[in-house]
Amino acid sequence: MMDTLAPRGPDGAGLVIHGNVALGHRRLRIIDLSEKAQQPMSDPELGLTIAFNGCIYNYAELRAELEGQGYRFFSQGDTEVILKAWHAWGIDCVTRFHGMFAFVLHERDTGRVVMARDRFGIKPLYLNEKPQALRFASSLPALLKAGDVDTSIDPYALHNYLSFHAVVPPPRTIINGVRKLPAATIRTIEPDGRSKDLVYWAPAHERDPALAGMSSQDWRDAVLDAVRTAVKRRMVADVPVGVLLSGGVDSSLIVGLLAEAGQQDLKTFSVGFQEANGEKGDEFVYSDLIARHYGTDHHQIFVPSDRLMDALPGVIASMSEPMVSYDNVGFYLLAQEVSKQVRVVQSGQGADEIFAGYHWYPPLSRSTDVVHDYATVFFDRSHETLKTQINPQWLPQEDPSLALVSAHLTQPGAQTPVDAALRLDSQVMLVDDPVKRVDNMTMAWGLEARVPFLDHELAELAAKIPPEEKLRDNGKGVLKDAARLIIPHEVIDRKKGYFPVPELKYIDGPYLEMVRDALTSQAARDRGIFRDSYLETLFAEPSKHITPLQGSELWQAGLLEMWLQTHGI
Repeated sequence: MMDTLAPRGPDGAGLVIHGNVALGHRRLRIIDLSEKAQQPMSDPELGLTIAFNGCIYNYAELRAELEGQGYRFFSQGDTEVILKAWHAWGIDCVTRFHGMFAFVLHERDTGRVVMARDRFGIKPLYLNEKPQALRFASSLPALLKAGDVDTSIDPYALHNYLSFHAVVPPPRTIINGVRKLPAATIRTIEPDGRSKDLVYWAPAHERDPALAGMSSQDWRDAVLDAVRTAVKRRMVADVPVGVLLSGGVDSSLIVGLLAEAGQQDLKTFSVGFQEANGEKGDEFVYSDLIARHYGTDHHQIFVPSDRLMDALPGVIASMSEPMVSYDNVGFYLLAQEVSKQVRVVQSGQGADEIFAGYHWYPPLSRSTDVVHDYATVFFDRSHETLKTQINPQWLPQEDPSLALVSAHLTQPGAQTPVDAALRLDSQVMLVDDPVKRVDNMTMAWGLEARVPFLDHELAELAAKIPPEEKLRDNGKGVLKDAARLIIPHEVIDRKKGYFPVPELKYIDGPYLEMVRDALTSQAARDRGIFRDSYLETLFAEPSKHITPLQGSELWQAGLLEMWLQTHGI
């Protein structure tokens, strides 16, 4: 398992076993580069051992507070702060952490095991549970490598993958034998196997009466202050921190705020691809503009078609779960180059889900049936359509994806349909699509990506902002207002961009052959997920079958099969 995780932690390895509890760790040195911060970390005085992935940005402040309570430290890093914080504050310690984290902690004296995940699930935690044993890992393939895992496909998760835009919410994964700890959850496991979960964060998406007098300008200023703080927090490191600069508002604002704070010699990185079917494959014009404006040490990475093809096996192998977004290959190849120069980057993920940047939010402001209207714009296909595409043995009787989305959208705590959609997207979709993608693809190269727009205090503020402030200006209105005070307007007043990889949207040539080979292989035939008639339709005209969110149906089917085969499932 540790060998499988080696790319995530190329700088060191450790293993601690006490009785029936074993903790393993692969280390990426970011804070306290000395051996004193090695993991798993044990504190014999407190009787605690921990394996931890992530970064606690406010560890220095917490350390000072704990020292004031009489705790003594032997290292300079954030790992030891978690140990002392658990001893001092118990289950409440996670509410004090600003950061991204997944950790598993063992109490020597009680035999209890505690596992926790950060508020947005930025750091992963996969579980393989049996009646007499529990294994955990930062990636699903690491659990597979240990053997003895039920690799049968979960039909409900398959339905999520094919309907809910490849989002498989926790606790499920695509296979029955592996589950994942939900975000914002701390689980306590007693020596006899009994366990208890506490969800420690779930911000209400409602208006706060105390803020009723806030003007657009007040909201703008509050947002800018919160983003500025979030970006500053994520500079905590004992190594240089760079920025993934797409040229969009979000990553450009990060660069602008770092420049404002006096950051010198900032390294920035952009990636672009060959065009296909008349669709451009890069946004260099905007990333170059920002790099020139702030005089960053900028690196432009262009990916020709043959390099894209060569990279795909590595991309798929690095996925903990099948992820259909084209962004995966962009982040993978970008991280490969970036990791040669820096070990930590800031990235702009999360702003769209926090500040309503996607095209499906404005129509929801007029919605009288948020469940139907959300599914219409976000789902790749309806349950009825799916019946004609996959074989009956794989299809649940009811529509589990719609039921899941409906339950989330209609629960209390969201004031309007837009609030309900933002809550669903930030607490469910974001965790198991954009955030997972960035973690998997950057950590494949031992690169740590930090996401300031997912600072929990910034997210709490955003949840209170009236939807109309966010929907203005084609989405993210209040964030764009804040950005105008910092960065050039040309980057703000443009059509929304994304990581375009046209060749995976309009599948042709060698890409079509690769996907066809996977879906017509003996392994795929034995599995029998897709109806032959549906596959033949896709093979005949791949570019004609594009989902509402502009994804290729053929790539979605092919990626699933290639992922299953890559991981020997």
